[in-house]
Amino acid sequence: MLEMSSSSESELYQSDSGQSAVGQSSTSSAMIWSLGTEDSVPHVSNAEVWEMYALENQARAGQPQKSSVAEVVPVSVLKSKPSKEQGRVAKTEESGDFRARPLWPRKAEYMLALMGYIIKPISLWRFVYLWLHKGGGSFFFIYTVVLLFVGIPLLFLEMAVGQRMHRNSIDAWKIIAPWAGGVGYSSFIMCFIASLYTNVVNAWIVFYLSHSFQFPVPWEKCPLLKNSSDFDPECAQTTPSVYFWYRQTLKVSDRIEDGGPVVSSLSLPFFVSWCLVGAFTIKGLKFLGKGMFILMSFSYIIFFCFFIWSLHLEGAKYGLKYLLTAKVSVVYDLRVWSIVGGQVLFDLGLGFGPIASLSSHMPQANNCLRDAFIAALVNLVTMFFVIPFVLSVLGFWATVLTHRCTEKNMETLLMLVNIGTLPPEAMPPRDLNNDPTSTYSIWLDSLTPDIKSLVLGKVSRCDREAWILRAKDGPNFAFLSFVEVASFLPRSLFWSLLFFLMLLSLSLSTMIGLMQGLLIPLQDSSSFFRKQTKLLTGGISVLLFLCGLYFTRPPGVYIIKLLREYWAPIPIIFIVICENIAVAWACGAKRFLEDLMTLAQGFTLRLYSWLWSYLTPVMLLALFVGLLVQRFTKPISYMAWESSNSTEVTRQYPSWVLFLVIILLLLVTMPIPVYLLYGLTHGIPFRPSGGDEHTKSSTSLHRRNQVMPGREAQEKEAHQDNKGK
Repeated sequence: MLEMSSSSESELYQSDSGQSAVGQSSTSSAMIWSLGTEDSVPHVSNAEVWEMYALENQARAGQPQKSSVAEVVPVSVLKSKPSKEQGRVAKTEESGDFRARPLWPRKAEYMLALMGYIIKPISLWRFVYLWLHKGGGSFFFIYTVVLLFVGIPLLFLEMAVGQRMHRNSIDAWKIIAPWAGGVGYSSFIMCFIASLYTNVVNAWIVFYLSHSFQFPVPWEKCPLLKNSSDFDPECAQTTPSVYFWYRQTLKVSDRIEDGGPVVSSLSLPFFVSWCLVGAFTIKGLKFLGKGMFILMSFSYIIFFCFFIWSLHLEGAKYGLKYLLTAKVSVVYDLRVWSIVGGQVLFDLGLGFGPIASLSSHMPQANNCLRDAFIAALVNLVTMFFVIPFVLSVLGFWATVLTHRCTEKNMETLLMLVNIGTLPPEAMPPRDLNNDPTSTYSIWLDSLTPDIKSLVLGKVSRCDREAWILRAKDGPNFAFLSFVEVASFLPRSLFWSLLFFLMLLSLSLSTMIGLMQGLLIPLQDSSSFFRKQTKLLTGGISVLLFLCGLYFTRPPGVYIIKLLREYWAPIPIIFIVICENIAVAWACGAKRFLEDLMTLAQGFTLRLYSWLWSYLTPVMLLALFVGLLVQRFTKPISYMAWESSNSTEVTRQYPSWVLFLVIILLLLVTMPIPVYLLYGLTHGIPFRPSGGDEHTKSSTSLHRRNQVMPGREAQEKEAHQDNKGK
């Protein structure tokens, strides 16, 4: 980068009396620029820096001022190194004028925001579910391979695009490949739809959290009928935790077709959830990083306590034994690889847009490849520690349920022997000691085959392993399995409160990341939105709240499952494929990587150029085709609540729901072919033009055209900021 001498710095940042000289210098720079001489580069850089700080001082003073260098067109994007002041900015060019782009106050805040968006509670539970049902250690091996060779390269790609272009998730793709401008719009729509239903999960958490202050908590016991001492018969046929989830929280309908108005008891928690999201995002980057530090630190402290606590639960060893299981055969199962591939993309949050938008506020010299590895590694390590925690909890849960099942069987056998249905030899032992399950198993094995057959025909099967494998993924673990576990423990109110606070912190972090995927492109699209950031944040929050109320209706949980599990993977993979093609084949992977200072040469350049150009497109295309075949050849179903007998039943989605899914798919993906068609009809090139300042020109000047404000100017700016405060 071109270095400015101390005399040049003092000339650029002198007092008002000396600014005329700077203006004359910048004017002559513009004249020299038009001649295309090499000597013009320092003058243009000086003019750009002067313009940037002139605009900042003008904004502070609130006085309009004409620029003498507005006509100057830069060769490359100016980059400013991070400083300790909050007023750090990066220069971007937009429509011939210059404006300052704020940078993250600290890199740690950026990394916390990125990891908060990536680490989702629902992904953690889903990871454990796949571990249990898709091969254990073999699944983890497949996940790690896909993460290293597909997930991290694509995460690095999105981060590099935002950081290199200093543009949001919409504008960056118009520069990378002019025909691919629709990719940004598709990811924006995807982010908007995901934001509608993601915060509903936070509303469920807030609802449970508000009931955690009662004693006893309402999911410990069945409610009594009004004006009666009898329990609700619907609850009596199931467990209190299941009844509270389906009937008092969701007020769920028996079918998705049943419909119904908004559940009033969820409206206030949903509103509170959006107020929390708005409070963390309304002040922009200055407060966002600090808020994410609070949320992430709080979440990990509580999780560490839960991790230690779970290892000491009774029966935890029965759950932890699944850590050592591995089915080698799943390594050769293409369906498992397909499931893992989709899970990796979802875990990293690719295709939604927030990653590129968050990275656009980082200096261009930042090593985003290292950041991608750190974010992915933290996510993987978190998942690896979640596995023993969840398995220990499931082991305890299965142990308690097995004990209760055993005690119930003993009572049943005792009654049957007393009434003469079973012979006296079937009389169970009365002393169960402290381990009824082991005592019952030893007694059962001591019976003769004929008596044992009679006994087993009269009682339920109490299998600890079957209980563990019955655990479901997604919200059902948090709202069914864990709350039931907490109800078995002393001080259940305390454990429930901590657990839902941890869940809320993690889930809010994800929702805040999605919110940035909407706010940053909108702020960059209009000077009005840039000035009225609080109004924009409030308006988007209100809009999403009103639209999201649709998912708080009785069939809302069925629709959320449909969108999250069956609909979202298809447009996400399609968007990521288009992103990969735009960088690797339209812009050129090697050319793009050479523009990044940290990857100018060596093995890394060749490796990621090859991955982007060949491996990841092939893997994504195979995943996309496999997913389409699976979706359109097998009927999709959902687990519904049958209120008549208080059980979960499997139902198929009706045809009109599938039609709506197709409409949503077209809505999200159509901007890409429409923009491509527009480019073809208007002669927009497939590759970016050679004169684009972000591509070709920046390659030659990127490493030697870095300009930093002098220390004196930085101190002056900090002094003015303090006076303004």
